[in-house]
Amino acid sequence: MDKVMAKGKATAKVKVTQVKSTIDRSEKQKRTMEALGLKKINHTVEHEATPQILGMIEKVNHLVKVENS
Repeated sequence: MDKVMAKGKATAKVKVTQVKSTIDRSEKQKRTMEALGLKKINHTVEHEATPQILGMIEKVNHLVKVENS
């Protein structure tokens, strides 16, 4: 996930899967999950491993599973 590529080249990707519910979580965590594109348990999305995405994942790491791809 710490792979940084030069502009114009392929960047590292991460697969993020929601494994826990957002019920009884703070509004901020719910909005972060929504911003990541996660809607329900076992939903998986793929993002480029930018610092912004990695920061969002870190904030909700107890609700998601992350895989490098």
